[in-house]
Amino acid sequence: MLVDIWSDVACPWCYIGKRRFEAGLREFTHRDDVEVVWHSFQLDPTLPPHYDGSEVDYLVERKGMPRDKVLQMTGQVAAQAEAEGLHYDFDRLVVANSLPAHHLLHLAAKHGVADAVKEDLLSAHFEQGIDIGDPEALVAIGAAHGLDAADVRNALQDSMIRQSVEDDFAAARAYGIQGVPFFVIDGKYGLSGAQPAATFTQVLDEAWRAEHPLEVRGDSAQVCGPDGCAI
Repeated sequence: MLVDIWSDVACPWCYIGKRRFEAGLREFTHRDDVEVVWHSFQLDPTLPPHYDGSEVDYLVERKGMPRDKVLQMTGQVAAQAEAEGLHYDFDRLVVANSLPAHHLLHLAAKHGVADAVKEDLLSAHFEQGIDIGDPEALVAIGAAHGLDAADVRNALQDSMIRQSVEDDFAAARAYGIQGVPFFVIDGKYGLSGAQPAATFTQVLDEAWRAEHPLEVRGDSAQVCGPDGCAI
């Protein structure tokens, strides 16, 4: 079973969604048969490489929301994250364009460490106050998972990797994805947002049953399908 996930490193709900999906996946009987593929999405591609201000400043400016409402919103998001074992620190968060981080993720995917690198990027951004637009920070994250520093630096400027990132953006548009996280299961079932863990388990179960309608039950090797059971 293939699960494609569109996500942005600069998306607070994407980290929460990752945790909830992982919890739901752990409860899925066939979890060892699931392949997860991370795809790039940018909530704000117009963001400059670095923004001179806090996350609250950015949201007030870009969203046109009153500061007190933004503070209330970030507090609520932080509480949701805390419930998933994540410790968001919006005061330390460095607002930066996430495109270089997506380049790193595509390099990581080539080496089979995309999930681990994704985890570290999200933690760096939301918990540790690390600048995800800083090439040296990205080199350090890549190195922690066996990626060569020169390869990471090259990947940040690589036109082929940029094209693969753009392909992810195009695929999101084709699916009609306008917000993240967004989960597509076996190319047929779409699930939007940081849903509860139980919802992910349920959808995975439904998708599996749709693709595997027959199963063997009991010692009598009874085969059960849509029309009933037969020996």
